[in-house]
Amino acid sequence: MKFAVLGPLSLTDGNGSLLPTAPKTRQLLALLLLHANSLVTLETCLQELWGESSPRSAVQSVHTRVFQIRQALAGDLSGRTTEESKRILKTHHQGYSLEVEKGSLDLDVLETHLTRYRRAQSRQDDVGVSTELRAALSLWRGRTLLDIQQGECIQAYATGMEDLRMTVLEQCIEAELRLGMHHRLLSELSTLVSRYPVHENLHAQYMIALYRSGRTVESLRTYHRLRKTLTEELGIEPSHRVRQLQTAVLAKSTELDVVPQDRAVLSMSLMSGR
Repeated sequence: MKFAVLGPLSLTDGNGSLLPTAPKTRQLLALLLLHANSLVTLETCLQELWGESSPRSAVQSVHTRVFQIRQALAGDLSGRTTEESKRILKTHHQGYSLEVEKGSLDLDVLETHLTRYRRAQSRQDDVGVSTELRAALSLWRGRTLLDIQQGECIQAYATGMEDLRMTVLEQCIEAELRLGMHHRLLSELSTLVSRYPVHENLHAQYMIALYRSGRTVESLRTYHRLRKTLTEELGIEPSHRVRQLQTAVLAKSTELDVVPQDRAVLSMSLMSGR
């Protein structure tokens, strides 16, 4: 059985979906998955599903939706009994917990890749950093829980996961620039700066990739386009860091070149098959 929240909510067993159909039942399932293997109190369930406007029947409605999730877990494709589904979605005195096996939820897989990334980062292994972060990014199939009604709890979690996604992306590109992969990154960065027109770091990374690819004029145009957007839409100038980068591009500073040892690291990694 596999669960996924990094995109549309997914619950599969074998080749079939076990996902319940009712929107609030899916919302409750999503909430339980975001707190997998931990107690989710009844109060938290009520707050997520109805906020401050819980109807009189809210508690009974939660019980009904828990029953529906258990029915889904014991669907025809699963081969499980109702009793077995009760051991997966457990009832406690104060609430519920959804017991999920290690590796069956995409959030677990994500954390595995991030742990490996941190280890690679600590030993300054940019190839390892790139490999693990690209694997992490591949887990997102769209915005976190994009097809689920979102109350206070899920919305806060989904926003945090999108912030994490952007951080992972920036760190990955940073490592790949250190590895001299600027040519490969041009298309991706072009799309990203169009999608995020006031995101300074992505523009800075695109400027570096363009400059290293011999496209100095386009690198400077990227800076001026960013500055125009920032001043017109936000009334601010680019940060000191980005202004310094523009100066370095104009001066054709050697600080913008790929550091030789990075090429050596890449070469050795490729030769070792890492």
